Amino acid sequence: MENVVGYLAAILIGVSLGLFGGGGSILTILVLVYLFHIEPTLATGYSLIIVGATALVGGLRSVWYKMVDFRSAVVFSVPSMIAIYLTRHYVLPHIPEVLGRLGTLNLTKDFATMMLFSVLMIIASLKMIQKKSIPINSIRPAGNRNVRIALQGFIVGILTGTVGAGGGFLILPALVLLVGIPMEKAVGTSLIIIAINSFIGSMGDIGTDSPLDYSLALVLSALSIGGVLAGFYVARFFKGDKLKTGFGWFALSMAVFIIGKELFF
Repeated sequence: MENVVGYLAAILIGVSLGLFGGGGSILTILVLVYLFHIEPTLATGYSLIIVGATALVGGLRSVWYKMVDFRSAVVFSVPSMIAIYLTRHYVLPHIPEVLGRLGTLNLTKDFATMMLFSVLMIIASLKMIQKKSIPINSIRPAGNRNVRIALQGFIVGILTGTVGAGGGFLILPALVLLVGIPMEKAVGTSLIIIAINSFIGSMGDIGTDSPLDYSLALVLSALSIGGVLAGFYVARFFKGDKLKTGFGWFALSMAVFIIGKELFF
């Protein structure tokens, strides 16, 4: 029964990406860990494939409709790709399963992964929920803005490599709040960046001991791709500010759920 719910939830992964240009990784991790009972560290590998394939299809659609800011995508993606590959290939395999002890509790890598994921989601979601924000390009020179975008890309790359998220929950706020891209165009730009980040992250797994079930990844990817097309259709009925706030509340609720699940259940 849980697997059936998991397959249905895979459609929601795509819907989230089509609506918000992010959040798919959040749902993917939840679905894989809590419905398919896959360990969080291994789930990061699945997440990169599923979200990457879905974001690629959605991103190509956005390119067709000229809803992608390619300059910001390039400035963000290059340092992000470097950080992801280095993290997945050289750093993550060497992190011990047990990081330490907190009283009588073992602080495991899986627990730390989920908690880091949640804290970052809360920070990003609160920024998106705020009614008013001043885009960084309105108060700083463009050159300095590009440096900040590149730095943000590198940081997101490290986090993407660590938690297996395409980074949409951080990429989208960066594009909207730092760059000042309208929400509708930020969604398409975010999808392109997520697709690139996810596939680079998957390449970083090559040559490592990563026992993925690629048939499961293929099925979930197909369902999610159907969802992203549905998400694009639904998004036509909402204004950019509504989508921005909706993304914030969505990410915040998922973060609270994960923290509660990890600490109390």
